[in-house]
Amino acid sequence: MRPLFNTVKLDPLRLFFSPNLLIRRKTTFVSLPSFTCPNKTLTRIQTPGVFHCKEMATVSSESAAGAVVQVKDKIELTEVEKQIFDRFVNTLRHFSLHTELRVAGGWVRDKLLGKECYDIDIAIDNMSGSEFVDKVREYLLSTGEEAHGVGIIPRNPDQSKHLETARMRLLDLWIDFVNLRSEDYSENSRIPTMTFGTAKEDAYRRDLTINSLFYNINTGSVEDLTGRGIEDLKSGKIVTPLPPKDTFLDDPLRVLRAIRFGASKERVGTEVDLMISGNQPVKAMTYIADLTLFWVVFTLHPKVEPTVSEECQGLCVAYLDAAWNLIQLIGGSSFTGEQRRLCLYAALFLPFRDTIYKDGKGKKVPVVNYIFRDSLKQKASDPETVIKIHSLLKWIWAWNFYDVPITSKLRVATGFLLLEVKEFWRAGLLLSTLLYPSDTDSTQDFLEKQFELDRRRDLFKAAEDAIVNQGLEKVWDLKPLVNGKDIMNVLHLKSGGPIVREWQQKLLAWQLAHPAGTVEECLDWMKETHSKRAKME
Repeated sequence: MRPLFNTVKLDPLRLFFSPNLLIRRKTTFVSLPSFTCPNKTLTRIQTPGVFHCKEMATVSSESAAGAVVQVKDKIELTEVEKQIFDRFVNTLRHFSLHTELRVAGGWVRDKLLGKECYDIDIAIDNMSGSEFVDKVREYLLSTGEEAHGVGIIPRNPDQSKHLETARMRLLDLWIDFVNLRSEDYSENSRIPTMTFGTAKEDAYRRDLTINSLFYNINTGSVEDLTGRGIEDLKSGKIVTPLPPKDTFLDDPLRVLRAIRFGASKERVGTEVDLMISGNQPVKAMTYIADLTLFWVVFTLHPKVEPTVSEECQGLCVAYLDAAWNLIQLIGGSSFTGEQRRLCLYAALFLPFRDTIYKDGKGKKVPVVNYIFRDSLKQKASDPETVIKIHSLLKWIWAWNFYDVPITSKLRVATGFLLLEVKEFWRAGLLLSTLLYPSDTDSTQDFLEKQFELDRRRDLFKAAEDAIVNQGLEKVWDLKPLVNGKDIMNVLHLKSGGPIVREWQQKLLAWQLAHPAGTVEECLDWMKETHSKRAKME
């Protein structure tokens, strides 16, 4: 099995993290950038793992310890937060429970920084999350209020999900519930043994001191059980509660979390997005894979169908590499920055295009949606676009763009495809050319396959030229010849509805098949078609 971390040279890593991240297996050295001083580097000065701002020679030799982050003295709850926490406290009283409830981690940090946070994780001292959620649900029902979205997220150690989590939705906010715990990592495994623990043990097992703070709901106070979380938050230090070697080798995810807070304070997804949008996306993803962080960054839903093998990461990077090279051959000017970004995401996630999971209602959802929204915390439009790009891979390549002229039927089908994905159609076309003439599902076959990118570039250009020559390049800007009011007049309808929408699609198909058609011709066709249908009925 591949080691958790390899010794990494500094220079290549500039391609995806700058300043560099360096982790050596046998030495305890981690260099990370500071989030308070963009022109400064960090050096570890003492255990438990302090990364302190030190001026670079280009600035000044004076220590940067004077930099101070504004931190509030106490947490100010919103009205919604007050109502939610009141329900929890009332649950304790209703059942006479001797239980302490604490909000853990990021919510506490962000509230102290004066930022709003909607990611509330509740840590419970003497019962499991599912047991407490059952009590809350029973209490709410006794007051006439219904609990929503109650569910259990099971353990999945292979995806760095080491503890069962209970979840419910209150006042349109999702709340997660877990018990306080301690962790014990064995020497040969990154999967910890989880046991109930004290609040202090739970604080020390966390990745950074600024994420080890608690808000005690029972007392309404902030608890800094490592003794330095608030101090480090104020002074802008990235500190591990335990020695950094133990912290980072126990769980690789903590490396990315340290980078997140050390470099930009943004989600890991933001950093990944910068890599994909940069000049070396393939090398960036290759290094993530080599650091065995691919499945930490791009976490899949615990129950995907069909099962995804760990080796699939190689196929993902290979598709990205092929797409990147093909874009260079075609010419970067064919794609805007946003089109290129989402095209590369679509290539990276191409092996997952037919992979789904089922949501709480049993609905099948593309796993790409989960990766963007839950793993990367990206905007909702990104997975929607990538999924649409993947849908273009069903392109009917039986038509040879070199020899056979496009018929009206193909023009209609192509027009509707482009209407679905709009300005990202070139991204879908590019991925289709990578898969043409046949799909490749075997990782090894794909990696050994010669792409013949010159031939695929010619295929892309032929299809692109055909689309442009047929006037479909911006088909989504096509103005309908007949509007909804005209349709209602012909059908003698008083209001719109499904019938009008159905005819709008039919009329659009007619318009695509007859690019030189007039309004009168379109209406005549509609009247004739409607009359024939009426006689048949």
